[in-house]
Amino acid sequence: MAATASTTSGTPPAASPSEPPSETSTPWYRQLYFWVLTAIVTGILTGWLWPSVGVALEPVGTTFVSAIKMLITPIVFLTVVAGIGGVDSLRRVGRVGLKSLLYFQAGTLVALAVGLLAVNLFQPGADVHAHPGDLRLSGGAAQYVKDGEDQSWWHFLTDIVPSSAVGAFAEGNILQVIFFAVLFGVALKAVGPVGAPLVDGVNRLSAVVFKILHYVMLAAPVGAFGAMAYTIGRYGVSTLTSLGRLIGLFYGTSLFFVVVVLGGVLALLRISIFRLLHHLREEFLIVLGTSSSESVLPTVMAKLEGLGVRRDIVGLTVPTGYSFNLDGSSIYLSLAAVYIGQATDTPLTLGQQLGLLAVMILTSKGSGGVTGAGFIALAATLSTVGTVPAAGIMLIFGIDKFMSECRALTNLAGNSVATLVVARWEGVLDTARVNRVLRTGLPEPSTEPSKEPPKESGVHGTSTTGKALAE
Repeated sequence: MAATASTTSGTPPAASPSEPPSETSTPWYRQLYFWVLTAIVTGILTGWLWPSVGVALEPVGTTFVSAIKMLITPIVFLTVVAGIGGVDSLRRVGRVGLKSLLYFQAGTLVALAVGLLAVNLFQPGADVHAHPGDLRLSGGAAQYVKDGEDQSWWHFLTDIVPSSAVGAFAEGNILQVIFFAVLFGVALKAVGPVGAPLVDGVNRLSAVVFKILHYVMLAAPVGAFGAMAYTIGRYGVSTLTSLGRLIGLFYGTSLFFVVVVLGGVLALLRISIFRLLHHLREEFLIVLGTSSSESVLPTVMAKLEGLGVRRDIVGLTVPTGYSFNLDGSSIYLSLAAVYIGQATDTPLTLGQQLGLLAVMILTSKGSGGVTGAGFIALAATLSTVGTVPAAGIMLIFGIDKFMSECRALTNLAGNSVATLVVARWEGVLDTARVNRVLRTGLPEPSTEPSKEPPKESGVHGTSTTGKALAE
């Protein structure tokens, strides 16, 4: 990544780490995905057989996630600034941002519609017959509803501007960091040669931060073990069976969305969804273990750059997608809202369901990275519409932890596909290169500077951050 802007500014790029070894030459027992998968299985067994031990291991999982979150905002800021500083035209930056938002909106609408169709087709709550008057909000669920009632549908527009640039970093608000980074990058580009040394410094600093991330990721198996042991020990396997029909429908619908909808989109680009999922298998396993898609945001960005996606596209699309392109959360919202209506015998006409969908398009935005974001968005939707009793979220509160894992996995898949789509929309996606990397697992170094490329070339500066992470 560092060489991208460095080539443009005429400054020599920072030294690149050596190329990562081929997957075929690395023994299976030394690969990260094997150890993460082993940790997840061990964590499940620990939480199941020794629940008290599993609950006591909560700090192990939360500490790892905190270590990752510590690096997310600096990486997002440095990536966005370096990406903007390395392009030859600010018009391109605006074009990429607009195309990303248009695709995000279309993806959200399709995801909401798929969830709405699935819950009406299978009706998982039809046999529950819970009386709304018997439902009482308590504990964390009551707080989520309160937060949802205080959250207006337009909050993501006003919250995008931080009251303090330092506060945005301290609070880990990705959307606000992106806003500040875009302003900083545009200003850096506007000052011309004066800003060139800063661009080079940002690239060199990016390589250092990604090296820190490499060290932190070595602890991923330990973090996944602690998080999974706590989840099973705290909520128990019985929780999975009590509302198994709803959980199964959500996982099945999400799988359908990823394989059929996202897979169909990639098929138009002549890319296999299964190869992409396999390429990101380590990231998916870490998300499964930690229930947080934030824990892999930097590594996903590095791998997408390794596929040949231009740095400014990755830097704008992926972090923004974490707030605006939440496919898994959108499926969850439409499915959960109608499920509560079915479970409480609240009749919902087609018009009322479409009204719910219209509100969800807005409440689903801007909540990425917020604890309990899915529940808060659901409570905000129900409180805004008033058709379905908000207290009904108590019916699904116990299984939300297991639902959050599926939400995070689907969100990750959706943002990875979105980045490839925007790159193709820009006419800079080298499909042949992407397929070669997906087959070999090795990122290919670029040879061309970050200028406006010819259609379908998509070859740009070498990504030192991706190499540093994989080293």
